[in-house]
Parts: sequence; structure tokens; C-alpha cells
Amino acid sequence: MANALLPMSAGFATCMSLIVSIGAQNAFVLRQGLRRHAVLLVVTICVVSDVILIALGVGGFGTLVTSSPTLLTLCTVIGGCFLLCYGFLAARRALRPASGLEAGTGETPSRRRAALTCLAMTWLNPQTYLETILLIGSVAAGYGAMRWEFGAGALAASCVWFVALGFGARLLTGFFSRPGSWRVLDGVIAVMMVSLGTSLLAGA
Repeated sequence: MANALLPMSAGFATCMSLIVSIGAQNAFVLRQGLRRHAVLLVVTICVVSDVILIALGVGGFGTLVTSSPTLLTLCTVIGGCFLLCYGFLAARRALRPASGLEAGTGETPSRRRAALTCLAMTWLNPQTYLETILLIGSVAAGYGAMRWEFGAGALAASCVWFVALGFGARLLTGFFSRPGSWRVLDGVIAVMMVSLGTSLLAGA
């Protein structure tokens, strides 16, 4: 059990670092939470989508990669470099922050429209596949037989984030509306990503 904590913690940190950023999906979930409209539906779609995508990355891609030591090393290096690049981008955002995330106002959409919008933001976004199947899958492959523990940590991060963002939106609004708050958050993300990337490259 103790041996599983390391990959689970790494999976949680990796996924949380990727998912906690200003983006269309997070903005939409936050707005739904502020309006208290179809929050459970939207959060469920986000989490279930991540379950499918992360499982594909950790299972299919992970199995393929671990069958070839050369491919495993290559993917580990790619994953480590990607983490470093993502960390540097987060550091740049921290040094040069954008405006805060506004909840937005306007007409409340129907539950069907809310669901379709959430699905589109998740499944029609190329970055989603890059982050879940390719990045999380390649990083998980570096943990070999413990890759499913890494995946479990990543899934836990997804659940925690979307539940907190959707149902805790009213409490989070004041925080996320200030550019300085995102600056601190991006700084933390930068440290986590660079640390994970360096660790992967060191073990490649």
C-alpha cells in the first residue's frame, strides 16, 4: 500500500497541474456552478469523460509502451520534456498574468444545451487528448506495473477539481476573479510540473 502512494500522488499532482488552468471547460463549469444550473450533470460529464480518456491513456497506450523498453524510454523522455515545457509556460503566466476569470452573466441555457456544450468543450478539444491520452498515458507508462495507481491518482484529481469547481463555485468566484490569484496558482503549477518533469528525465 505504501508503495502505491508515490505513483498515486504523482498522478494526482500531474492531473491537477494540467486541469487547474483558465480554459473554456473550467470557465463553463464555473458559470454553471454560479448559476446553480445542471451542475451535477455538467460535473458528471467532465468526470466520466476523464475516466474514459485517462483509462485509454493508462491502459491502451501504457500497455503498448511498456511492451517495448525503447519506446518506454522514448515516451518517458517525451513526457518529461512536455512537463517541463508546460511548467515553463505556467511560470510565464505567473510572471505575466492575464485577466481574472469572470463568471459571466446572461440567459441560463437548458439542461440539454448545457450537456451538449460541456461534451463539445471536452471531446472536440485537441488539448484534452494531448493531456490525457498522450501526456498522462506516457507519464503513467514510466511507472510500469504501478501505472494504474498513477491513473487512479489522476482520476482522483479530476473528481476533486470538477466537484470543487462546480459545487463550490460561489465560494471560489472571489478568488478566481482576481488575476493575482491565478498568478499564485500558476506559480504552484510551474513548480509541480518542473519537479515531475525533472524526476522523469532523471529516471529515463
